[in-house]
Amino acid sequence: MTVINKAIISENTNVSEDLITLAHRLADASGEVIRKYFRTGFHIEGKQDQSPVTIADKEAEQVIRAILAKERPGDGIHGEEFGSDAGTTGYMWVLDPIDGTKAFATGRPLFGTLIGLVHNGKAVLGVIDQPISGERWIGAAGHPTLFNGKQAKVRPCPDISNANIATTGPDMFDLEEYLRLYTYLKEETSFTIYGGDCYSYGTLASGWLDGIVEGHMKLHDYVALIPIVEGAGGIITDWQGKPLPLAPSFDAFEVLATGDKPLHERLVELLSA
Repeated sequence: MTVINKAIISENTNVSEDLITLAHRLADASGEVIRKYFRTGFHIEGKQDQSPVTIADKEAEQVIRAILAKERPGDGIHGEEFGSDAGTTGYMWVLDPIDGTKAFATGRPLFGTLIGLVHNGKAVLGVIDQPISGERWIGAAGHPTLFNGKQAKVRPCPDISNANIATTGPDMFDLEEYLRLYTYLKEETSFTIYGGDCYSYGTLASGWLDGIVEGHMKLHDYVALIPIVEGAGGIITDWQGKPLPLAPSFDAFEVLATGDKPLHERLVELLSA
């Protein structure tokens, strides 16, 4: 059992190596579950919000929760599949065991496990793990974002006409909003790609993509992404350029991420019009 100093993070200190190591262990454990079910004949259920869920989603979150119960029993947990458990330490783990269940369920390795940590109103640690391809991004306060152990860095793209933008798909928006967004991106940017879920944020952090525009994102969808994008030099906010909410909630929000500040400012201008 790993013993972690209660004073891991303060306003003037970095995330400890012990906590980063624990985050890797959580991703390793969830990945073992997910690989067991990938491209097998599992049952796909529908949730109340019409989104799909599989046995892999549930078991992956359960294995993460089991490890945290042993090693961080006082921490809060907010997970997509099993809700929120209030903690007493000021730390809250935010879990999305399979972000991109539709991709997972159709045999496409463009999904990921998201493991985030909030402390004192700040997203201080995040993991995107793609257990099929063996790709992992990790961002932590006071540390550069790493992709498979090597530093990840966003690329400059101040001219929106040269920007390559991603969005998961039209079902994240109402029709009028989506048509407006589609028109903006088609007229203003180099091109737009669709699909990818959390995987797109990893490619942005690594400098292979310039921006991401999405709607209907919940806490478990974006907390882990914040330290990863910011630790690579990027920006992630809502469409108005404001910080994303970090309190436990299943409300949905609009998300904008870029690797370049002028591009972010231009997209905020377009999306706020």
